[in-house]
Amino acid sequence: MPGDETPPGATPVPDEAQESVPAETPDIYGAYPRLSDDQTARLAQHGRRHAVDTGDVLIREGERCETFYVVLNGAVAIVEGYGTPDESLLRVHGPGRFIGELGLLHGQVAFYTAVAREPGEVLAVSLDQLRRLVAHDSTIGDVVLRACLGRRALLVGQGAGFRIIGSRYSPDTRRLREFAVRNRLPHRWIDLETDEEAEELLRRFGVGPEETPLVIWRDTALLRNPGNAALAQLIGLPSLPAANRHGDVLIVGSGPAGLAAAVYAASEGLSTTVVETLATGGQAGTSSRIENLLGFPSGISGAELTERAVLQADKFGAGISIPAEATGLHPKDDGHYVVAFADGSEIAARAVVLATGARYRRLQVPGIEPLEGTSVHYSATAYEAQQCLADQVAVVGGGNSAGQAVLFLAGYAPKVYLLVRGPSLEAHMSRYLIDQIVRHPRVRVLLHTEVTEALGDKALEAITMVDHRTGEHRHLAVRALFVFTGADPHTGWLSGALALDARGYVLTGAEAQACSVPGLWQSQGRDCLTLETSLPGVFAAGDVRSGSVKRVASAVGEGAMSIHFVHRYLGHTAAPGGTDSSPHTRPKESAWLA
Repeated sequence: MPGDETPPGATPVPDEAQESVPAETPDIYGAYPRLSDDQTARLAQHGRRHAVDTGDVLIREGERCETFYVVLNGAVAIVEGYGTPDESLLRVHGPGRFIGELGLLHGQVAFYTAVAREPGEVLAVSLDQLRRLVAHDSTIGDVVLRACLGRRALLVGQGAGFRIIGSRYSPDTRRLREFAVRNRLPHRWIDLETDEEAEELLRRFGVGPEETPLVIWRDTALLRNPGNAALAQLIGLPSLPAANRHGDVLIVGSGPAGLAAAVYAASEGLSTTVVETLATGGQAGTSSRIENLLGFPSGISGAELTERAVLQADKFGAGISIPAEATGLHPKDDGHYVVAFADGSEIAARAVVLATGARYRRLQVPGIEPLEGTSVHYSATAYEAQQCLADQVAVVGGGNSAGQAVLFLAGYAPKVYLLVRGPSLEAHMSRYLIDQIVRHPRVRVLLHTEVTEALGDKALEAITMVDHRTGEHRHLAVRALFVFTGADPHTGWLSGALALDARGYVLTGAEAQACSVPGLWQSQGRDCLTLETSLPGVFAAGDVRSGSVKRVASAVGEGAMSIHFVHRYLGHTAAPGGTDSSPHTRPKESAWLA
């Protein structure tokens, strides 16, 4: 909002409510809008006004918040570590501002405390009413959603939230950090090797270095080397149902294809559950900016696209569970399919959509493994970029993901090298990215070049690379390496369950029918549908599917198409009890049965 923003690099100037935006955090525009009188009046139709006094706590850190607050009079402070020696003032909201960030919309616990700084009045709107307003009032919805996204980015950049204490050499530390980063959870990593604060915290909690990594929050929650599920539970991420369930459609994977399938399935009345191993968004969720997606002429970050899709799926009633690692798929005698998970639980559904996508390949060169997660990265988000403000970095890869990463990092680092094994960028990169890369003054492209070694003890100091035209080996001093060298399908858990191609991608349509059990499709009285696998009622969409186009738009399209085919499949299948299976003839509320 004009007058409320501080350009990157400028000194923040507090306004009348003593508000400021940290200048070191880029792309924060829209994080702190002031609602118009008309917007406040529309919100007031769905809420209630009440007075607050100095010291009244509206939202408490670590607890779920069910209320959205708009400050009408007075001032409300946003504080981290409220009431502790480490208390830190993050923000002060005056009249016209509202309180909340992304966790509010997702039902997570709060990462801050909101406390009245002086007597005043607030408007309280229930979370259910807010979600309906965000979904149906585009003016208010866009303001609130963009602000919540911006505030989450600020919390992450400020190191708010929980702390991870662990060694950079520990695989479990890297696992926890990846889970936190990919789920955009506010946190701060305290390096056991170099940070003096680590020793003080270990003494305070009476634990030894051998018990790390630790997760500490609010000095009251201490988890010793927790699994991802335990960390998710602490923050309030949605988990798998407590008991086995039966539903209409189960979607495995939550990238663009999975989220599109969830939106279309739930909006059309199918009881829908989405399960995800690590984080929503897939590879697209880590993209700094997607500029060739239809309908977004100025581009959109993968994180924002993901959050918008998650909220949209939630609006229609789809459930998303994280982390939930699928380990097996098999049919039941009653016509359902069962997906088993690593924690021993199972979910049964009448149809399954596989949208597990593909995972970036690790770079296999000497010296790289100990540096992964600290200065070698397989995504380029604001979290990684903020560590590159003073050092030159290198990006490996020749596709669109590498190109997007280069341009994003060039907004932070003084110099970005793009290392491409092939003779040109044209083979795998879109023209619009190539043109921007060639013109960018802080980007240098090195063709015919391959990384052969990573050099550095506790952090990357340089890489060794070879020029395949001359055979020359040389060092390049970089402090971070970003790797985008292709991807492999996440289908190991499906081996033996259905037909895969030679590279592990899921076969669909005519190719799947040709690999199916003899007589299977004759017994179905039909041919295999376009996105159907070698198992009737199991569909594949997006990057995991053999022959798919590796683009966000095509993944979204396939996700939507898969639900069209799910309807056709269910139309040929009798629902439990012999009733018509069409979702339009069965009440949605009765679809999930314990």
